Parts: sequence; C-alpha cells; structure tokens
Amino acid sequence: MQQRVDELHQLLHQYNYEYHVLDQPSVPDSEYDKLLHELIAIEEEYPDLKTADSPTVRVGGTPVSAFEKVRHDTPMLSLGNAFNEEDLRAFDKRVRDSVGQVDYMLELKIDGLAVSLKYEDGRLVQGLTRGDGSTGENITENIKTIYAVPLVIKQPLTLEVRGEAYMPRQSFLKLNKEKERLGEPLAANPRNAAAGSLRQLDSKLAAKRKLDIFLYSVNDLRELDASSQSEALDTLDAIGFKTNHERRLCQSIDEVLAYIEYWTKERNHLAYDIDGIVIKVNDLIKQEELGFTAKSPRWAIAYKFPAEEVITKLNAIELSVGRTGVVTPTAILEPVKVAGTTVGRASLHNEDLIHDKDIRIGDDVVIRKAGDIIPEVVRPVVERRSKDAEPYHMPDDCPACGHELVRLEDEVALRCINPTCQAQLIEGVIHFVSRQAMNIDGLGEKIVAQLFEAGLIKDVADIYDLKREHLLPLERMADKKVDKLLAAIEASKENSLERLLFGLGIRHLGAKASSILAAEYKTMGRLMEASEEELTAIYDIGHKMAQSLVTYLSNQDIQDLIEKLNAAGVNMAYTGATIDEAAFNPEFQDKTIVLTGKLSIMTRTEATEQLTKLGAKVTSSVTKKTDLLIAGEDAGSKLDKAESLGIEIWTEEELVNKLQEAN
Repeated sequence: MQQRVDELHQLLHQYNYEYHVLDQPSVPDSEYDKLLHELIAIEEEYPDLKTADSPTVRVGGTPVSAFEKVRHDTPMLSLGNAFNEEDLRAFDKRVRDSVGQVDYMLELKIDGLAVSLKYEDGRLVQGLTRGDGSTGENITENIKTIYAVPLVIKQPLTLEVRGEAYMPRQSFLKLNKEKERLGEPLAANPRNAAAGSLRQLDSKLAAKRKLDIFLYSVNDLRELDASSQSEALDTLDAIGFKTNHERRLCQSIDEVLAYIEYWTKERNHLAYDIDGIVIKVNDLIKQEELGFTAKSPRWAIAYKFPAEEVITKLNAIELSVGRTGVVTPTAILEPVKVAGTTVGRASLHNEDLIHDKDIRIGDDVVIRKAGDIIPEVVRPVVERRSKDAEPYHMPDDCPACGHELVRLEDEVALRCINPTCQAQLIEGVIHFVSRQAMNIDGLGEKIVAQLFEAGLIKDVADIYDLKREHLLPLERMADKKVDKLLAAIEASKENSLERLLFGLGIRHLGAKASSILAAEYKTMGRLMEASEEELTAIYDIGHKMAQSLVTYLSNQDIQDLIEKLNAAGVNMAYTGATIDEAAFNPEFQDKTIVLTGKLSIMTRTEATEQLTKLGAKVTSSVTKKTDLLIAGEDAGSKLDKAESLGIEIWTEEELVNKLQEAN
C-alpha cells in the first residue's frame, strides 16, 4: 500500500505542477480527480500513511483556534515608493552614484498578501504572513491549499522563499456572487479577499477561495548559487516554484520608464490585480554594496500607479455636525467603482474647498481615492455642466438644531455653537465611549442614537444611570448583549483620569496631552484649579491647549457634568504609573524620542504611554535635541532628517524588545 501511496503522490504533484504552475495540463481534470479520490480513500483507511506533504492537504484540514505568532529569520522589509518619473530618475542616480552602471530587473507588483514559505530538505514546513515585518502569523495549513505552492520541490534544498499570495479576478467574482446569493456583505477588492482568506481559521474555507501565488525572492540567494535576481527567478522556476513571467531585464532608466508606461495601460488585461512595478538592481554583489536603510533596501524601489480617476454625478451635498460643532459637507455621488470598491460618498471638507473647485450639485465630477483609500472629489467636468447649475452655498443655520452657524477667527469651518445641539451631543457621547477614551464596548453609534431618541440620555453622565429595563426594549438588544454592555459601563468607572479627560472631548486636548496632565495633576479637582500660566509651563502643553482647558473647566455646566460623573462613581484620579515609580532605565530616562511612520505591533498612543512612564519625552518633530527616532513602516522625511543629523534610529521591533526588557 505504501508503494501505491508514493506513486499517487508523485503523479498528483506532477499533474498539479503542470496545471497550476506551467499552465500545461497533461491529463484531463477527471483523471486528476480520480487519483486524488483514490488517495483520500487509502488515507482514510490507513491514517498512518498520510503525510504532511500529501496532495490531499490542499482540500483543508481541522480548524485552528488561533494563529501562532512566529518571528521571521530575517525581517520582511517594505520597499520605498516612487510615484513619478522624477522619483525614479532620482533613485537611478543614487544607485549609479554608489555602484556605477547597473541593470534592473523589473517585476509586476502583485496586489495581494506578502508571505514567506520555508522548506527543509525540499519539503514545505512553514508558511507565514508578513505581519509587522519582524513577526508573522503561522498560516501553513492555509498556504497548503494554494495549488501553485509546491509541497515538495525538485531539489532537497533547505531555504525560505517569499512571494505574494493573491486572489485571481475570476475567483473574486465567484466569491462575491456566492456572498450575494447568501445575502452577505460583498468583499471590497481581491487584495482584501486574499488576506481574509489566508486568515481563515478553517483551512477548508481558505481552500474554497482558489487563491494563487507568485514567488519573487529567496531569503538567502546564495542557497540557489545565483549571482543575480534574474538567475534566482529562473532557478526558482526550475525547482518547481511559480514566478511571474512578465518580468523584464532593463539596462537603463529609459527602458524602465517604457516598461512602466506599457503596464500602466495594459494592467487591466491581466487575470489578477497589480498596483505598481518593482525595480531591483539585478546584480547581487551590487545589492550587497548598496545595503539597507532602517526600513527598506537601497537597491530596490516600488513604482506605484497613479490613483485611478473616474467620472460620476454629484447628486447632492449632505451636511453632518461633529462633536465640536463643525459642519462638514459630504458629496453624495452616483455609485461608481474606483480602485476595486464602490464609492457613493466623498468628503468635501469645507465651504472654501467647494468654492475653490467650483463644485455644484448636478455636476459630473472626477473622483479618485487619495492614497487608494479615501474617496475625494478632484474637480468638476465644467464642459458637461448644466446651464442652470448654481454655485453652492452652505446654510446659515445648523442642519441639526437650526441654531445660527458661525465661523471662528482663523478657521475655514462653520460651527454650530449651540451647547444643546443633539447632533453634537450624540457625537460627543460616541467619542466618550470610544476605545481611546472610556472604552465602553457595545455602545455603538446606533445604540447611542436610540438612547437619545428614547430620551434616556442627554449627556455622557446619563450613561451611568442606564438600567436593564432601559436597554432591553431597544432594537437588537437581547439579554446577553445588555449584560455585557452594563458590565462594560461599570468597568469604565475604574479608568484612570487621562481616559476621562480625553473622553470629555475638550478642544485641542488629545490623548497624549490628557495623559501628561493627568500624570502631572493626579486628580480632576487639582486640574480644575490650574491656571493658564501653570499649564503652559508643562512640557508639550501649548497656549491654545491651556486656554481651551481653562475655559472648558470654568464653565458651570461642565462643572455640574463632572460632579454628576463623580456622583455616579466615575474615577477622578490618575492611576497610571508615574515616572518616579518606573524603574530607572538608561535607554529611556530623560531621552527625547520621536515616533514616525506606521506602527504595527502597538498603537502610537500605547508606545507614547509606555515611553513616558519610563521617563522619556515623546515629541513630534526631529531636532538636534532628539536622542532617538522610532521608525515604523513608510517613515518619511523625519527618518531622512534623523539620518542626516546622525540621530540613533530603532525599528519598532527594537523598541518592543527594549520595552519588554525595561518592564
């Protein structure tokens, strides 16, 4: 029986490689399916004969409860970005100034999820997500469901390969048809769908998604005895991996630009999504000479395609009132697909922007996604404008309460200054219960709106008077949900003072300033007695912030609200660790630290809080007085400035390790 299992393994691996990698099947699907079912039957009867690299693992296995976090042997760094010809020529000049004339290997930038695959003696043993670049999630069982991933390669090598798992457009359309049939929300785009599929705890669900993959690098290219990126990719092909064959070797930056121009026009004809072109110095020795910055290789750059622009109709302008009274106009659009998602709304920010761009209701407008994420109106198509279209003017009165709108000095925004405006009160409560503030889980926007409509709350203090009998009649509020919400409300009473301060939504007072003030004054009572002069003497507390805080806390209505919260049992004292209580640590004590870029392991607020507790001063700008820069993903000008000033630079991973040691 073992002999037959070995024969089936060999045949199925071969047929799978021919079909999914070479796109040259040598047998009909029915023959493959017949052999696979034969193997499944044998493994069911003789479980001991099933191995980790059996072709049957591709159909999925037993669900897991969570993904294990695994540290990468070497970090999976991100690439620097180029957005235009000027950026690319500057990159080319930097490279040539350092190492002389070079050839570039150009590869399509697949729009999917970066993964790392580890092989031992030619057999797949581990698949990881990129994660934060230093630590990824173990998704080995889901990776095995991708038929283009070889479970066994043609040589018994021990190596780590990296690539991009993606969802082909056909698989994406099929997924959304099924979701539509089941009445489920549609997937936004193939990239998100691929990422969600690979993070399914049940690998059988991942298997149904029909993902694919292109491999593009080896952790240590010396494993392949290659002297260039092009040789490495050819070798990956030869030993059974699937690489993208649209790559091209270019000998000049002009050839690079021509390749980019071609794929900018032709990318929609591919069977998968790409969002740019990756340019790599081909010669591995020259790659080593160029080396790395703290976040990316100096020998490679990613050209990002310009944001896709489309034309649609602006049907109306809707106004919303925020918690500070700012009235924000939003464009209501004829729904249209932009960069993979359907867009029906886009912020217009303020009246000045509308007038500057001369945007009118009924216009055909050009829209795009800023950074491929946030929809924005670029301009109206004036030549299509109706003759009776009139310039847009914001109303004189608040759309929520009818109170007169005002424009404060040095501001472009219109504000409603009515303290009883219900729209502002609702937004204020939503902010008060948010995660960075009082963190009352379960009290979302719809529930808050229902509470106001039912007259159960008029301010944030009323939250603490809510009872089961108040909540149960509300829409979608069953017994268990009510119990959890009441428990969350009760738990929030124990929060440290800085959360309450931030939750009150005091103008100009963010989470960081709230933490500084809470740690300095210790109690709400002492803070309420502070003068502007005292406050501005505190590091990082500016004049506007101090003035706003004193004005807010001197208001009698606010004093009554704080007393009401106090009577409800809400903590009014700072309970976080102080600098005096923190263990002395030379890495942080009295150091001026700047955080820049996107942090993945912790939020910027969490990092600031921990650093402050250990005696550091966290500031927002890099100067000669800066001792340390923490560079997250996509760090920009602050990183460049720190490098030019010779300031010490850490990655987020290094920071986390140091914090763990300190704690």
